Amino acid sequence: MTKDITYRRIYEESSPEDGKRVLVDRVWPRGMRKADAHLDEWLRDVAPSTELRRWYGHEPSRFDEFRRRYLTELREPARRQAADHLRDIANHDKVTLLTATHDVDHSQAAVLTDWLTGAGRSRA
Repeated sequence: MTKDITYRRIYEESSPEDGKRVLVDRVWPRGMRKADAHLDEWLRDVAPSTELRRWYGHEPSRFDEFRRRYLTELREPARRQAADHLRDIANHDKVTLLTATHDVDHSQAAVLTDWLTGAGRSRA
């Protein structure tokens, strides 16, 4: 069975087709009211570390290295539990991963989608 996982910006209108809506950012999105987010879960522990996020700076030229470092972080005990929980959600429900990042195709949500579906170049 193919997992039904998508990703997009949290600022976009929610939809019944989203399935479970999971925020995968470490910090709450600027200007977003919690009541307007329509979240099922906020998994801040699955987000990249502050250090990795700052190093990456959303520079597309650093994305491949960001992906590699982030997948390594997902194996760390501090993130493993959250990553396993996200995998469990994805195994049972349709999931939309949400992020505040402008360039969602170069974000942790994109990396997580590939990781969860097995489409990524490497797996955690």
